[in-house]
Amino acid sequence: MADMGLVVVGAGGRMGRMLVKTISETEGCTLAGAIEQPGSIALGEDAGLLAGAGRANLAITDDPGAAFAHADGVLDFTAPAASVGFAEIAAKTGIVHVVGTTGLEESHFARLRAAAARARIVQSGNMSLGVNLLAALVRKVAATLGEEFDIEVLEMHHRMKVDAPSGTALLFGEAAAAGRAIALKERAVRSRDGHTGARRPGDIGFASLRGGTVVGEHSVIFAGPVERIELTHKAEDRGLFARGAIRAALWARDQKPGYYTMADVLGLSDL
Repeated sequence: MADMGLVVVGAGGRMGRMLVKTISETEGCTLAGAIEQPGSIALGEDAGLLAGAGRANLAITDDPGAAFAHADGVLDFTAPAASVGFAEIAAKTGIVHVVGTTGLEESHFARLRAAAARARIVQSGNMSLGVNLLAALVRKVAATLGEEFDIEVLEMHHRMKVDAPSGTALLFGEAAAAGRAIALKERAVRSRDGHTGARRPGDIGFASLRGGTVVGEHSVIFAGPVERIELTHKAEDRGLFARGAIRAALWARDQKPGYYTMADVLGLSDL
């Protein structure tokens, strides 16, 4: 089979540059396009040189439609409004769309699912193998322990991150809620300030820290009577997200149009 041609959207950003570099280092795929928003200072730059991966002879443009038409898939770690727009373009050609964008809301998910009728969409708040394995463990532990164990999700990221809780924290929250057979949106507590009263049994709490250059650290804490279980993941390099996204794209290439997650990619859905 020919190499999979991948388009990187947001190619001028930190994650976009990492994706371009990782594609150049990965067998079975090749860079087929690099997209930035109109007005970006990266427009016209060689995508490979900008990423530190050597000359790619491929300039960054602001025309996703043209790039998608000649590609097999797109890797997307941009912003919610941009991602749903890219999903609709991907649906027109039925290509793979890997969405690692965080900060998505219900309206965004609805549009992604609509696009998945024609595109192969893989969406996850985190593309790393370790995080998704941990999410499977969180679901299992939550299902095993009763409500006498309170669940808290703690996350820390670099000072430039704009959304909170992180997509990964919400991924863990959803896993815990699935294990308890409850709806996260009905039991999530995202902030505490002032006289809050006692903690309500069965709630899933979130706490977000921001500072420095932290790539990403997450802990899911199960605090019970006289004992505590903590499941932790620490990301040390953004390359792990890029490798996971490429793995997801290569997997999705052979799938039918539909909406998938990294649990599907890694065969964790039944754990």
